[in-house]
Amino acid sequence: MKMKLFSLLLLCNVHFSLSFISPDCTLFPETVNGCSLSLSSFNEDLYEKDRLEKDSEAMNQMKGEAEEEYSKLRTPWKWVIRKRIWDLLEAKNIARPPRPVHHRIPNYDGADLAAERLAKLPEFISAKCVKVNPDTPQKPVRRCVLEQGKTLLTPQPRLRTGFFSTLQKKTLPDGVGVSDVIISKGVAKHGTPVGLNEKYIVDLVVVGSTAVCPDTGARVGKGEGFAELEWGILSLQQNLIANTTLVVTTVHDEQVVTMPQANLTKHDVPVDIIITPTRIIRVPNRKPKPSGVFWDLLSPQKLAQIRVLRQLKSDIEKETGETLPNGPDEVLPPTAKRNKKKRKGQNKQDRKGGKQPEK
Repeated sequence: MKMKLFSLLLLCNVHFSLSFISPDCTLFPETVNGCSLSLSSFNEDLYEKDRLEKDSEAMNQMKGEAEEEYSKLRTPWKWVIRKRIWDLLEAKNIARPPRPVHHRIPNYDGADLAAERLAKLPEFISAKCVKVNPDTPQKPVRRCVLEQGKTLLTPQPRLRTGFFSTLQKKTLPDGVGVSDVIISKGVAKHGTPVGLNEKYIVDLVVVGSTAVCPDTGARVGKGEGFAELEWGILSLQQNLIANTTLVVTTVHDEQVVTMPQANLTKHDVPVDIIITPTRIIRVPNRKPKPSGVFWDLLSPQKLAQIRVLRQLKSDIEKETGETLPNGPDEVLPPTAKRNKKKRKGQNKQDRKGGKQPEK
C-alpha cells in the first residue's frame, strides 16, 4: 500500500516514463518532466525501484500456491523435478543467495568454479558473441565473457522492457568495471539495446537450469519458458543456427538428474554440454534442437506478458497476410519471492558478506 501511494505521488508531481520501446523493440532513454535523459544520466534508483516493484507483483504469487495448482500447468511433471531440486539445494545448504531458491534459476555453491571450467572450453575460447541468461548463478559466466574480450548478449529480465542488450569490455566508460555491468541495472545503464531485426550471429548460448539430464541434454528451467522463447526468436530471425549453435549450462552436480524423455515438448531446447564445479559432461544422445517460435504453443497469457513477441507476431502477420495460431490458455507458474528486507539471523556463510547479490 505504501509503495502504491508513493507511486501515485510521483505520478501527481513528476511526469515521467521509465522506458519505452520503439516499433523494432529498441530501448530508448528515460524522460523526466518532458526532458529526454541520455544513458549517461541513467537513474539507477528509479530503474531498481521499477524492477523490484514489477518482480514483487509477480513473486507475491509464490507463497501459498497449493500443490494441486501445479496440475493445471502445461508440464506438471517438470514441477515435481523443480520442487525436488529446490528443496534439496536448500536442505543441503548448497543454495546461495538470493534465497530461497524456489521459483528461480537457483544459485549454488561453486558457481564460480563452473564458470572457470566453461571459460577453458575450446568452444568458449573461440566464440566471439556469447548469449548468457541474466540469472545470478551465471553472473560469473558473464564476467568470463567480458574478461575474455567477447561480446556479451544478455536478455532484458523477463523480456519486459525490451529484447537484448550487448556489452563489450573495451567499450565500457572510464571508471566502469566489468563487475558493474554483469548485474541487470548495469546492463540497463551501460548496455547497447538490440532491436528485434538487427543482424548478428550468436556463437554460443549459455543457459541456467534448475535440473538437466546427462543422457539427452533435456533441461528444466524455472518454469517461465524464457530460454525457449529467446532461442525461438533468435533462430527465427537467423541470429543463430538452431542445429549447430552450441548450448551449455552451468549447474551444481546435484542438479544433474535423469528425466523422462517422452514427456518433453517440441519447443524444449536441450543442451550439448553440462558443466558443474567438478566435471564437464558432453551429452551423448542430445535431442534435436527446435527452430523458430511455436505459436501454437504460445498461450494468450504468455503473449500478453512479452511485448517483443507481440511485435514479432504482428510483423509476420502483416508481411504474410495470414493470422498466426494461438496456443491454448494456461495457468502461468508462480515466480520467486524477493526479500526486500534483510533476513534476521541469516547464516554468514549464506550471506557471503551480508548482502543479497544483485541479478
